Amino acid sequence: MPNRPFSVIENEWITLADGTRLAARIWMPDEAEADPVPAVLEFLPYRKRDGTSVRDEATYPAFAAAGIAGVRVDMRGSGESDGVIDGEYTPRELSDAVEVIAWIAAQPWCTGAVGMMGISWGGFNSLQVAALNPPALKAVISIASTVDRYNDDIHYKNGCHLSANLSWAATMLAYQSRAPDPDLVGERWREMWLERLEGEPFFLEEWLAHQRRDAFWQHGSIAEDWSAYRVPTFIIAGWADGYRNTPFRFLEGSNAPKTALVGPWVHKYPHFAWPRPRADFLNEAIAWWGHWLKGEDTGVERWPELRAYLLDGPQPQRLRQDDPGEWVAKPAWKVPEVRDYRIAAGGRLADTDALLERRTAILSSPEDLGVTSGEWFTLKPDAEMAGDQRRDDGLSLTFDSAPTALAADFLGQPELRLRLSSDKPAANLVARLVDVHPDGTATRIAYGVLNLAHRSSYAEPEALPVGEPVEIAMRLDACGYRLKPGHRLRLALSTAYWPTILPQPETPTLSLELGSLVLSMPLLGEAEPVTVPEPENPDPLPKYEMRASAETRRRVTHDLTLGRTLYEIQEDTGLAVHPDTGLAARQVRSETWSIDPRDPLSMTGEARWITENGRDDWTVRTETACRIACTREDWLISAELVAYEGEAEVCRRTWERTIPRDFM
Repeated sequence: MPNRPFSVIENEWITLADGTRLAARIWMPDEAEADPVPAVLEFLPYRKRDGTSVRDEATYPAFAAAGIAGVRVDMRGSGESDGVIDGEYTPRELSDAVEVIAWIAAQPWCTGAVGMMGISWGGFNSLQVAALNPPALKAVISIASTVDRYNDDIHYKNGCHLSANLSWAATMLAYQSRAPDPDLVGERWREMWLERLEGEPFFLEEWLAHQRRDAFWQHGSIAEDWSAYRVPTFIIAGWADGYRNTPFRFLEGSNAPKTALVGPWVHKYPHFAWPRPRADFLNEAIAWWGHWLKGEDTGVERWPELRAYLLDGPQPQRLRQDDPGEWVAKPAWKVPEVRDYRIAAGGRLADTDALLERRTAILSSPEDLGVTSGEWFTLKPDAEMAGDQRRDDGLSLTFDSAPTALAADFLGQPELRLRLSSDKPAANLVARLVDVHPDGTATRIAYGVLNLAHRSSYAEPEALPVGEPVEIAMRLDACGYRLKPGHRLRLALSTAYWPTILPQPETPTLSLELGSLVLSMPLLGEAEPVTVPEPENPDPLPKYEMRASAETRRRVTHDLTLGRTLYEIQEDTGLAVHPDTGLAARQVRSETWSIDPRDPLSMTGEARWITENGRDDWTVRTETACRIACTREDWLISAELVAYEGEAEVCRRTWERTIPRDFM
């Protein structure tokens, strides 16, 4: 790895046209004003001072040593930057990013060539800013992101209401309520903090006001106009994360120079992600930037369009540190050929010509089916990942194939088609693909959900015609999976997947015409084995002093007396102290979902956060709580925020809204 000396500029002010100052941390190669360098921007609301400092310090020093400045900027209203955040991926956010890119390109230490990079929020806005084509932006690396904000983000999924909608709104209320660091902003810190506390929005109000795919979600969804997207892009995703479809949709839609990498990972950068194997992200990124920002021949143009890790029947475990499998490459990605499975007589899932099952099957699920689903996006390879599916399979309508004689390799997005009718005007349909191991263990391969009111349009949903058959087609999430000899493929169908998706107002009963069902599995086809090098440093994350240890708990409780199921999450990051700045930070999260399996209107969710920051005799704390419940007609949401300096309360705010349900 290159070894150019560099220094760290702990805080640099970038002043926007409206006078707003944004705070930047810069890893600067030495002598850059005499020998200018390109730069890479990461633009986030997650606080460079404490929120992302660990991963930043595991990444940007390598870029600087390779002669690439790393510029980590806190968005308006976060960290030490001025102002108040106004939402998620808003026009103002993207405009600010464009200004920052122009500022970077104009600096005497910069060659004028800028890249943009990020994971999750930063991966999103990298794509969205690239679609605006700022002149200095020459390339992008986007990790764990989406090209479709409505169907492939944390709010809604194919018209279904994700519980992560509340979870993420609660997270952002807590994150944005944290105070700037007085060491960087001086005595202004309190004034800046109070401005945020009194002005920050409760994001769920806006998100729930847009329950269909309208202009609000079209904004920032680059799949709306692929012709506008021309920036060379490296897309990265993980099978254990919620953003697994993006590489395939990007490769199929974009005409920009592109390449994609999909590993077994959770929602993390690939050089420190789980489950292993990891990827040598730092050297790959340096090669990417070297080609597009420096004009060097680093071999990037000879990379295959897609490299993917083919999972080889991993067992669900409490902690999945390593997943078996192999890397494969597709020099050019195209929509794959498929193998069609149907329901044969006797209820077997068959991929050969056979007498089809002609009967009608009845499907009506208890509302607590889904507790082994894991998190929508995963940050740790533990119970956040989907567990053994046997509990949920036992409550589902399932169809198994015969044990496979030869390995079957799948890569891409499966599709399910069938004809059904409903006794209610609203219903959700959930399809899971499961690998049934010879010992009975059940690993989830992929899943898909569909609000049946959205069967024809996400923008213009319409009620189901009660008692009348309708044709349904749904795409499941992408997978890369080897079904080994002796294993069975299972299709599991349900009308609930709680708490991943929230229930409809009534529990539906669906009548499925089994003879109409076709499951199309995407075949790997011709592919080349490929080596994806692992990181030179297997443990790149810096170690901070921990004054209180971290802890994670997940628990499902079935109260047989009260007839309720509770799904509980408890997480404590511990109290970490940065070794150089002395800034201490801690976040504690608790989340509880509750439902009566027989009553969808009994559903409730509550997410609470405590955030703490301090240094010496300076301490600040915020406590937030967000809740959701429902009636047949409405969503009932509320939130509260209380902030403390020391033990003195400095701000208290509440929100309460009733928002009509819109076909969900």
